Amino acid sequence: MRFLVQRVTRAAVKVEGRTVGEIGRGVLVFVGISKSDLMEERHSMEERHSMEEGHSAETNSAEKKECEEVSAHSIELAGKMTKKLLGLRIFEDENGKTNLDLKSVGGSLLVISQFTLYADCRRGNRPSFTNAGNPGKANLLYQYIINLCRQEIETGNKPEGSDIGDVCIMEEGLSMEEGLSMEEGLSMEEGLSKEQKFSMEKDHSTEKRLSGGRVEAGIFGADMKVEFVNDGPFTVLLDSDEILH
Repeated sequence: MRFLVQRVTRAAVKVEGRTVGEIGRGVLVFVGISKSDLMEERHSMEERHSMEEGHSAETNSAEKKECEEVSAHSIELAGKMTKKLLGLRIFEDENGKTNLDLKSVGGSLLVISQFTLYADCRRGNRPSFTNAGNPGKANLLYQYIINLCRQEIETGNKPEGSDIGDVCIMEEGLSMEEGLSMEEGLSMEEGLSKEQKFSMEKDHSTEKRLSGGRVEAGIFGADMKVEFVNDGPFTVLLDSDEILH
C-alpha cells in the first residue's frame, strides 16, 4: 500500500466538471492499493508468481469479478497506514519546526484513489499496472480508509447531511416538523427557484469543505481532475513494504 502525501494550502477534485471534494489548509493524499495488500497473507514476489501460475482457469475467472469483502490482513494494513498518515508531523509549530500533525493544526484531508502509484516501468516506456489491486476489493479498502480518517479527524464535528431544519432544532430547540416548516417557508417567502436554492446550498457546502478538520474524497475509478497548491513543496511517500516490515 502506498500513500503519496502532500502538504497543501488548498486542494480540490472534480468529476465531470463538478467539485466532489475540496479542502483548505491540510493534506492531499493519493492512495494506491496493490495485489499483495488484498491477499489474506503477504507473500514474496516469487511466491505470488508461483501461485498465479498454478491457478485454474475457473479460479482466474473468479478473481476478475469484484470481490465483496477484504481480508483481516488488508484491514490491519489499512489501519496501520492510516495511523501513520494522520500521525505525520509535517506542519510547523510556533518555532518554525515541522513538529505538528494534521489534527493539531486543525487541517483537513483530501483522499484520492490512485492505482498508478503501482506503475511498473522496468520494461519499455509504457507503464504496466498489473501490480495494482482488484478494483472491487481496492474500492472497499479505500472506503474503509476514508471512514477511519473521518472517525479521527471529524470527531466532534456535525455529520454531513445537516440541513436548515437540523440547525433550527439544535439552536432553538424546535421540533423536526417546526424546523422543516421554517425551511419550506423560507424558500417560499423568498421565491427561490430550485436552481437558486441549489446554488445557495452548493455555496454553503463549499464553505463547509474549506473549513478545518474535515475529510473529503474523490470517487474511486472515476476520471478525476485534481487541483492543489503544494505548500513547501512538501511531499512524502509512505510505502507499507518499507515502513511496516
